[in-house]
Amino acid sequence: MSGPCPPRGPEAPDWQQPWLAPLHEWAVNLPAGRPAFAALNAVGTGAARFVDAAALPAGEAYEAFIARTGSVPTRDNLHDLFNGLVWQWQPALKQRLNQLQAAQIAAQGVGPTRGALRDALTLFDEHGALWPDAPPPLAQALAARDWQALFITHRALWRQARFEIFGHALLEQLTCAPRKGLTAHVVLGDPRAWSAEQWAVKPFLPLPVLGIPGWWPANENLAFYADPKVFRPLRLKPAATP
Repeated sequence: MSGPCPPRGPEAPDWQQPWLAPLHEWAVNLPAGRPAFAALNAVGTGAARFVDAAALPAGEAYEAFIARTGSVPTRDNLHDLFNGLVWQWQPALKQRLNQLQAAQIAAQGVGPTRGALRDALTLFDEHGALWPDAPPPLAQALAARDWQALFITHRALWRQARFEIFGHALLEQLTCAPRKGLTAHVVLGDPRAWSAEQWAVKPFLPLPVLGIPGWWPANENLAFYADPKVFRPLRLKPAATP
């Protein structure tokens, strides 16, 4: 899906936005006037080859095609452009997600639902974020959904927090329709070696990304965080009945 963004036009994203920083190295060298797949190949690192979306045969799953050919079908829109740029930035993780998707498709085919594993992989691919070296007080606060501690008490620690958006759909939303409720599904540490079983349980932590200090002017007013519809407390599981 392409979300709220129009097809690519003359107005380029603002690559100085903090959520686009990991892609900046490749994005600034994208040649103008070319379809997205051709522009991505021009700045390619060799991790993948990008082809026009029409190259995907009818009836073949997108992930299976990538695994079989090493080529990523790409439409000429921002959604797929961001996907291609993430391939340049995080090729090993993108390849790992694709391997798991393709193996599951080969084993079970494509049914009316994705199943737990493919659903988790897709969710992270579209809306995930990487936080490999989160400062412990911030990681603990996020796990507890202690938004006061995460964004206010330990606000100064964000200066050393390397938080990076991985999901291309989330990048698209932040570019075209930024809003307070946009939430990343965060992994702590390095997920490249995770097993299928580890992915299937969706070991993600939700984080409303425009609450990150320095990412959105409105959060300089700390009343920004007093919104329980966005900054929700941790739901505790009810105790088992004896």
